[in-house]
Amino acid sequence: MIADGLVILGGVLAALFIVPTTTTPRWKWENIWGLGSLVALLAVPWPLAWATVPHLGEVYRAAGFWPIALAFLFGVGWGLGGIFWGQAIVMLGLGLGTSIMVGLVNVFGSPVPLAIKEPAKLLSPGGLLLLAAMAVLICGVAICAWAGKRRDGERLAATSNAAGGRGHASFGVALLFCLLAGALSAMNNFGPIFGQRIMESASAAGASELGKMNAMWAPLFTANYLINGGYALYLMVRRGTLRLIVTQGSYGYFLQALFMGIAWPMCLVVYGMGVNRLGTYGAYTAYPMFLGAMILTGNLVGVLRGEWRGSSTLTRTAMATGILVLATAFVVLGQANRWLAS
Repeated sequence: MIADGLVILGGVLAALFIVPTTTTPRWKWENIWGLGSLVALLAVPWPLAWATVPHLGEVYRAAGFWPIALAFLFGVGWGLGGIFWGQAIVMLGLGLGTSIMVGLVNVFGSPVPLAIKEPAKLLSPGGLLLLAAMAVLICGVAICAWAGKRRDGERLAATSNAAGGRGHASFGVALLFCLLAGALSAMNNFGPIFGQRIMESASAAGASELGKMNAMWAPLFTANYLINGGYALYLMVRRGTLRLIVTQGSYGYFLQALFMGIAWPMCLVVYGMGVNRLGTYGAYTAYPMFLGAMILTGNLVGVLRGEWRGSSTLTRTAMATGILVLATAFVVLGQANRWLAS
């Protein structure tokens, strides 16, 4: 129960960390994203690793170059995915964007590592059920995307601003961003699966169960936040928006950036604590639960923020149906992962 609670808490934090991108209107996207990335880089990965892993330098030397390089590479992929993720949330809203991207993350994040690490498992009953769940997930994503397209069309019609098909084009770009975000962000689940060498080295040095995960997260997180922070800084310089942090910022904005920077990495630290309690196949078993919590939290916040206000009954019903299909897929995934772990 504790492990499940930690995984769910991680999913809630993963959905909430991005809320400040929609609640800081006097800043541009790159301002809040850049500050959040900076806080995340400085406040969490290395302080946690140094505090919880004895002889951290020796741990990395013992693990070897390639496991650390691989973790860093996964962080680069996750970082690129995060850029597309943030942009898609701004374009689609928290509820719809989270539903589509989380579904896609699970499509890439559960079967792909299994196919690479233990391909024979895909032909087992659990593996076949996993693939069936992927098909259901894709259906759920498609339904949510259709509902989102209807919502945007209805908004354009209501404001008499639908000329030239611009809404369809922008929605198509948003869906492309979702696809890229889902594929690349799934790499954050590759760390616990492929980072065993680092974690074994940390355990041998006397690290706790939490500490050994932090040794693996540190290089992965570093790459992620360098990519996101670097891109945001580039945009601020190119667009001349760096000054907005000082001229348009407020105490509340900086507090939101602080929350974003803490919740962003901590969602995976907390998730990793839960995964570690679930045994060998914990990363496969917990990931659907983690992403399910993200979808439910993201949609709850989206409803509270009025993201579907003014939509037709058919559109809202379609979105609810899509969420139900995704939830069904997560239940099937949970059973598939239990079979795989048995």
